[in-house]
Amino acid sequence: MCYSLLRVAAYCRVSTGSEDQLESYKAQVAYSTDAIAKNPRWRFVDIYADEGITGVMVKKRTNFMRMMRDCEKGKIDLILTKSVARFARNTVDSLNYVRRLKAKGIGVYFEEQALDSLKTENEMALGLYSVLAQEESERIARAAFDAARKRRKNVISIDKAN
Repeated sequence: MCYSLLRVAAYCRVSTGSEDQLESYKAQVAYSTDAIAKNPRWRFVDIYADEGITGVMVKKRTNFMRMMRDCEKGKIDLILTKSVARFARNTVDSLNYVRRLKAKGIGVYFEEQALDSLKTENEMALGLYSVLAQEESERIARAAFDAARKRRKNVISIDKAN
């Protein structure tokens, strides 16, 4: 029996450089490397990882873009990623990139959601998880903005009191 091995890569990302995020980053890389190595039907291609980079703006993620170029060159058959939110936090980007890959026969497997992008029945769930990832990102941004505004207001109040 002759079959070719699937060329598998992983995409890992964390959005900040905080200590807990760096631990998550290391865990994602280690888990993905091990998962690919243990599957006898898979051949390891690379780990594409962006550290301390937002998931909202794909163009700023150099390793994500490098992975996409390698997909365009036909070097990858399957991408493993921890979750939809690790892949992208912008619904339009997430769905556009997944569909571009799917058109080339390249799957993305989202571990946390157990979704395979090549399966048509997963398209709606992928869309829903993408919307939730974007909403979470927007909620975090609003909270950060509100906290900064409160800090500025407190500083101004202190200055006026002095």
